Amino acid sequence: MNKNKLNVWHIFSLLLLVFDLLFIVYPLFNVLKNSIIIDHQFSLAHFVRFFGDSYYLDTLINSLKVAFVVTLTSLFFGILLAYANTIYELKGSLFLQIVTILCSMSAPFVGAYSWILLLGRGGAITTFLKDVLNVAAPSIYGFGGIVLVMTTKLFPLVYLYVSGALKGIDQSLMEAAENLQCTGFKRFTKVVLPLCMPSILAVALMVFLRAMADFGTPVLIGEGYRTFSVEIYKQYIGEGGMDHGFAAAISIIAIMITAVIFFTQKAVSKRFSFKMDSMHPIQKQKAEGLFGVLLHVYSYLVVAISFMPQLYIIYTSFRNVSKSGNTFVAGYSLNNYKAFLARMGQAVPTTLLIGVVTLALTLVIAVLTAYLIVRRNNKINSALDTLSMIPYIVPGSVVGISMVMGFSTGPLVLTGTMAIMIIAIAIRRMPYTIRSSVATLQQIPLTVEEAAESLGCSKFKTFIKITVPMMMRGIISGAIVSWITILTELSSSIILYSSKTTTLTLSTYIFVSRGTLGPAAASASILTLFTTVSLLLFFKLTKSSDLAL
Repeated sequence: MNKNKLNVWHIFSLLLLVFDLLFIVYPLFNVLKNSIIIDHQFSLAHFVRFFGDSYYLDTLINSLKVAFVVTLTSLFFGILLAYANTIYELKGSLFLQIVTILCSMSAPFVGAYSWILLLGRGGAITTFLKDVLNVAAPSIYGFGGIVLVMTTKLFPLVYLYVSGALKGIDQSLMEAAENLQCTGFKRFTKVVLPLCMPSILAVALMVFLRAMADFGTPVLIGEGYRTFSVEIYKQYIGEGGMDHGFAAAISIIAIMITAVIFFTQKAVSKRFSFKMDSMHPIQKQKAEGLFGVLLHVYSYLVVAISFMPQLYIIYTSFRNVSKSGNTFVAGYSLNNYKAFLARMGQAVPTTLLIGVVTLALTLVIAVLTAYLIVRRNNKINSALDTLSMIPYIVPGSVVGISMVMGFSTGPLVLTGTMAIMIIAIAIRRMPYTIRSSVATLQQIPLTVEEAAESLGCSKFKTFIKITVPMMMRGIISGAIVSWITILTELSSSIILYSSKTTTLTLSTYIFVSRGTLGPAAASASILTLFTTVSLLLFFKLTKSSDLAL
């Protein structure tokens, strides 16, 4: 009987291993093959072409520069905001937290589009400064604009991670530092930052990789500032003639770079690895005097600037547009929503269908994989742990290209189907959801499961009836983050979608690229509504205002 129970888990291990090999390893192998095989012969010509031409090499340098600067700015604003809102009593603290989270809950390119409406050549702020104050507004296009948009989208991620780390610091450590005359800025740099360093390094890597791989922002506001992710897309789609082999070579270079960064971060993180039990959580201090005023001004100003584009795009969704659709005119109506529904209304149910199925697939794979890694560790499950992290270092556009190269011919043809989009998006979310599930499972004592088994409950039944319910808080938290990420996915979907699988994010991008402003704003507003309702539903279900990551 015991053997049969073990076989159940062996079957799960083998099924997950087959899934990873089929949908992660095999597609990436095809990318590698296309990059080094030319006319049925081994050749490094594509790589020589890339590194030998400054035009292409500049895209790599530009992307690294953007990712590095965005990481620094996101860490700066995110850490300070987390410290202010966790250590001190700020008025409207819960409101600040919710709005901060909402700042990150839309696709970055939607933020880019919003900023164009505000600071573009005919933007609202640009026009106001020119007509009223006779002042030229700073340009939103190019390197500066890309950094601004990405920072406002990614600093909330830093805020969430660092807030969680700060809540894990014991109050006694803060009091001990104060007794040693270590207060204020000195305590922040000497005590708080080192204690938060594991979380800071983890989120810094995440921000860097997301900034490096972002496609939508630079393609909208780059205007000559060429980036790596956009170049991969252009080479594959073929604005100047399709070159899949060269696109595959650039994809391999992207994977190698992100892999080096990933393993470097892992090595550095080991120096700051430690465990800390918080018996007495930090007690918030009153923010008084000039210091308190500055804290409030800083917190509300950063959040207001970041959230302003989302509010403005909702406002513009009700404005009338000209017959050409590329300019706003006087008056308000629901015409933009009617135009959106008439042209791409199917995107709403498609988004929900793809989102629900992808979320279910992601959660099942993540929870099972996490359980096998933590509770039933063996060679196969160790391999699962390694394979599950591969998508973490693979940019979304590369995932899309690999899926097309792997499943456009042969015994399993998926190109153009909804299945290929669901699998690709699920693969992109797997590393994050698995890590979250592993962290949650590691906090559950093994003795609880052993007690259930000693009472005659089988291992699988114990997993379903005991373990999963105890993981539920973490599962729901991971689910809401995954759900919102699924809703706003663009970089892989832009390569894989068809007319029948156009989501809200894709419809927004299509409208923006065509200059159809009204329906684009309506589509983006509906997407914002979905993410906002999802977040509020999470708070309702968990009776918590904290979104654990």
